[in-house]
Amino acid sequence: MKRIHEAVARSLRSAFFAATVAAGVLSLFGCRVEHAGPGTASEQVELTYWPAPNQQEVELADTLVRRWNALHPDIHVSMQPIPVSQSTEEVLLAAIAGKTTPDICSNMQPAAMAEYAQAGGIIALDQFPDFDSVASGRTPRELLETFRSHDGHWYQLPWKTNPVMMFYNRRLFAEAGVTTVPRTYSEFLAAGAKVTRDVDGDGRTDVWMGERDIRPIWWQRLFDFFPFYIAASGGKTLFTGGKVSFDDREAAEVFAFFQQCYQRRFFPRTFFQGGDPFLLEKKATHFAGPWQIAQLQKFGPNIDYGVAPLPVPDDHQGPVYTSGDFKNIAIFGTTRHPREAWAFVKYLVTARHDLLLLEVSNQIPVRGDLLTNPLFADFFRRNPAMVAFAEQAVYTRGMDAVPDLKEIFDGISQEYELCSVFGRKSGADAAHDAAHRAEIIQEWNQ
Repeated sequence: MKRIHEAVARSLRSAFFAATVAAGVLSLFGCRVEHAGPGTASEQVELTYWPAPNQQEVELADTLVRRWNALHPDIHVSMQPIPVSQSTEEVLLAAIAGKTTPDICSNMQPAAMAEYAQAGGIIALDQFPDFDSVASGRTPRELLETFRSHDGHWYQLPWKTNPVMMFYNRRLFAEAGVTTVPRTYSEFLAAGAKVTRDVDGDGRTDVWMGERDIRPIWWQRLFDFFPFYIAASGGKTLFTGGKVSFDDREAAEVFAFFQQCYQRRFFPRTFFQGGDPFLLEKKATHFAGPWQIAQLQKFGPNIDYGVAPLPVPDDHQGPVYTSGDFKNIAIFGTTRHPREAWAFVKYLVTARHDLLLLEVSNQIPVRGDLLTNPLFADFFRRNPAMVAFAEQAVYTRGMDAVPDLKEIFDGISQEYELCSVFGRKSGADAAHDAAHRAEIIQEWNQ
């Protein structure tokens, strides 16, 4: 117990040190946001907007900002992609610590929102009189409620969801004699035995069934353990009423499933060199969201691929859920123009701009009318692979609105490495130890 407490304390000290250093770096490189004062009515309001740094979203943000500035000469928005770092969350925590935050950011990870709110870094959006009509008019109420903070407020406006699903290479399946898409763990492992092989006879594997980033970094588990746990559990997340609740059979099965993938050498225990193995057709399956379609269109236009729900335990019944990898919009506490910032946020989530989000970024807006609104019909007709994601969005879950999720997922990542990648403990032990560590982290930080 003492060793675990010491480990958690070291983790928290390291995170604080990283955020402090990063804050200095942001200031050093001129990322500090200078907000305009109240001024007179004739003065132009200046807002700063940070989108995600990937190419598609920068292109989308540039288009939206140029249109906004043309329509609103009195409220000028400057767009700057989030500075590149190991994770957006580290950058934003550093910016909050250094008071260098922008006015608006559209790459907010719900897992970190409680921490941002506790630090006073973001404002409650339901202070605006029309928040409820804007939010509930776009997002199904049941889903919207999952983003409400424990203090009763909303600090984020749901913007886009990227349901994590399984991409698969039809050609690699066919060449290996796999005739049906695997839907269960047993079917996936059976397919892996056929697909994973040495093609050229040099004694080295040339094609793998799958692959995951094995580094014990918290956000990597958002693309293996977490969505697979949601799928295995029929839509459960890691907490019930704010308390840890994943020391269960489903978590053990997920750890054990990935352990089998590594032990049978269907997944490599190393990093691929020279590019994305799915785009290079070196692996037959890939767990990702709809953003992967844009990558395939650009870098693998000739790859014959399909999209399917995640594999589930053999005795699973009912619909297959997954994680949503939501990215939402927030307004930071350093803004001196909250009403103008809220006006820009509302502009970002209009139906026509949600269509542009689909067209440019291949990501799913958090809307309830994607498959019924005629505005989107032509897009889905031209992009049939996206229909699977729009349908899956109904069976999607977000992150639990609890503090300390980064540290908790760090612990899950360590268990994934120990159990799944290197086979040093059973799935049941990994689930128990990860859940126990999560309880200690919550207790420690109270």
